[in-house]
Amino acid sequence: MAKNALIIGVSSQDGSYLAELLLEKGYNVTGTVRHSTSFYHENIKHLYGKIAIEIADLIDLESLAHAMREHKPDEVYNIAAQSIPADSWTHPFYTGEVTAIGPVRVMEAIRHFAPNARFYQATSREIFGNIQAESATESTPFDGNNPYGIAKAYAHMMTRCYRESYDMFTCGGILFNHESPRRGLHFVTRKITAGVACIKNQVKNMPMNEAGEPLIGTDRKLHMGWLDSQRDWGYAKEYVEAMWLMLQQDKPQDYVIGTNTTHSVRDVCKIAFAHVGLNWEDYVVENKKFFRPTEIKELKGDYSKAKQDLGWEPKTSFEDLIKLMVDADLERFK
Repeated sequence: MAKNALIIGVSSQDGSYLAELLLEKGYNVTGTVRHSTSFYHENIKHLYGKIAIEIADLIDLESLAHAMREHKPDEVYNIAAQSIPADSWTHPFYTGEVTAIGPVRVMEAIRHFAPNARFYQATSREIFGNIQAESATESTPFDGNNPYGIAKAYAHMMTRCYRESYDMFTCGGILFNHESPRRGLHFVTRKITAGVACIKNQVKNMPMNEAGEPLIGTDRKLHMGWLDSQRDWGYAKEYVEAMWLMLQQDKPQDYVIGTNTTHSVRDVCKIAFAHVGLNWEDYVVENKKFFRPTEIKELKGDYSKAKQDLGWEPKTSFEDLIKLMVDADLERFK
């Protein structure tokens, strides 16, 4: 008999890839989206008719409870959040309400209306902040230093709390940065690859950047934040497999998912522009308007426990990932 899966936040990058994976495995998939007068969601338009769509919101407990009662899930994946760390300073209350308290509402809905369901909570490397270590493992202390990271730390600890308090099958996936052509434009990798495509294709109707301005300014430059910022970047399509694998284990545990390597924003620029035959230094400028109030230091995600228990490891190289994203944006922005 086919399992029922409920994906909270299915229109996101991770949600859409996860829906595809679960469909391939024979699941009945329901995904939630927030209420809107527009029903267009680019990441899942190819899934219309293949998955059920439910209107729900992390700030609305009754909508989550309705989804549990209506669809009786065997597995619940919470991918939804206010997921942009840079926005968490300008929207700290909303970030706390959605990213911290929202997952607790999901677990309460599961506890009362789908008590046998297994639950996955999307945690973030941002919970570690600036801890003094080269690589992070599942036992690394939390030291979030922005509202988003602190909210994610709360949600992660509550996931463990529900596991221990109610004997629920709840897992936290501590995912390091993971990218794809479906990443939002407010994230630095997509900002760069979209910028490359717009410059190469001489696009006139520009998409907007995170400041609500044309992505490429009148100076024909891509305005960026700190170029020496380092991150551990992997491929989102591979990371959702790790989410699924966590819920297939005999006992619930938390796992770090990363590549155990780091690259800088500068590296992304070099690879992306070179892929279309351009010199990145001719087109990229640092703009302090896009600097964060606090920055996180270099930290790698040690995925050795996931490799040992889940048989999971990253496959796509950083360079291939950036090229894949550039190619997709060249097609998208003509």
